[in-house]
Amino acid sequence: MKKTLDKNSSFEKYKRYAWLVLLSFGFMYLFFYNGRQNINLVMTQLAEDFNSTTAAFGVVSSSLFWCYAFGQLINGRLGAFFGYKRFMIIGVVGSTVLNVLISFQHSIPVIAVLWGLNGYFQSMVWSNGLGVINKWWPSEKRGFSTGLATFFSGMAQVVTYLSVLLSLQLNPEWSWRAAFRFPMIPLVISLVFFVLFFKNSPSEIGFSEIEKEKSDSETDLERDIREKGYLYPYKLLFSEPKVIVFCLISAIAGVGRYGLLTWIPTYFVEQHGLAIKDGIFSSILLPFGQACAMFIFPIITDKLLKGKREPMLIIASTITIVGMLVFPFITNQAVASIMLFLLGVFAMVTGVIWTIAGDIGGKALSSTVIGIFDWAVYMGAAVQAVFFGFVKDTFGWTAIFVIIAVLYVILLLLTFLARKMKTKRV
Repeated sequence: MKKTLDKNSSFEKYKRYAWLVLLSFGFMYLFFYNGRQNINLVMTQLAEDFNSTTAAFGVVSSSLFWCYAFGQLINGRLGAFFGYKRFMIIGVVGSTVLNVLISFQHSIPVIAVLWGLNGYFQSMVWSNGLGVINKWWPSEKRGFSTGLATFFSGMAQVVTYLSVLLSLQLNPEWSWRAAFRFPMIPLVISLVFFVLFFKNSPSEIGFSEIEKEKSDSETDLERDIREKGYLYPYKLLFSEPKVIVFCLISAIAGVGRYGLLTWIPTYFVEQHGLAIKDGIFSSILLPFGQACAMFIFPIITDKLLKGKREPMLIIASTITIVGMLVFPFITNQAVASIMLFLLGVFAMVTGVIWTIAGDIGGKALSSTVIGIFDWAVYMGAAVQAVFFGFVKDTFGWTAIFVIIAVLYVILLLLTFLARKMKTKRV
């Protein structure tokens, strides 16, 4: 009887820690985009202040995406090497300092360099956080835990919109500079909770028994990684055709997600004649829809689709294709806002992609696979930030939505291909 009570007590303690890890990461990430997407919401003000164009600042914005992308490619492994939590704290602090520094600059090239460096610090957090969460939560709960973490990520976009809007109202004299100062305050506060409650692994606090959930193949894989060195996981993963296909899918998802997030606030300002703060407010339904998709889609793949992820991608991409072709012909602002919410939901497929990354990588390689897929997402984001600015100036807004629709047709075809593929070693 005593053994049963001890076992139950230990399990309850373990569950409490698993929730604390998930929620402390989620709460911190809820404010993390304050230092990443704030530039998108004041691009018109930046262009006016520097007597430049939004297309030029699209190029500046892309510097973060490039550095974030290549940072993700290596940071999933570096976090494991240096310690996940320590590595993530450096990322948050570095990003905060760089945002404040940017707010004092008067040179576009200097801002571009600092913004790119900010992208690298931002890349130190996501893959490592999800990798740790996958160590705490069992595979049958992966859709839920990943979905909740990505829901916080999606809501972070909403929080950024509201934070920037509030910043502009608190101190309008600072203009765009306010968006790089005030939003850093809640991020620093959230970091305190992260430091207190986030734990790198169950074994860190004495739950070594949970490691028994690992399969023999995962144990063998961890041994191979130790023996064959730092680069072995990359050699292993990039030799898997399914990983390559999902890198392409991730890149298109990055174009869809950040193509809308980067340009929609400017779209409402230029196309519908709204003031900057009204354009931001009208755009909030987009990230809110993305947040809903991030939470709901992975859970649907767990509960309704019995762990099959690709059907959710097929449904979402099909609806996105139709929505993208319809959206530019909507002239009513209210209807456009509602349609924007629906596009936010169905174009947002990265929540499912992170769950697939966990399925492929397991406990041994989860952070590395997520890092690789997020590298691909931000390669797509970087390309769109440069490309769509010139598309808008040359061909108009409709061309952007048509291009995204065509890319989602390709995503749909790649998903049908991925359904039939298996991974050999991972």
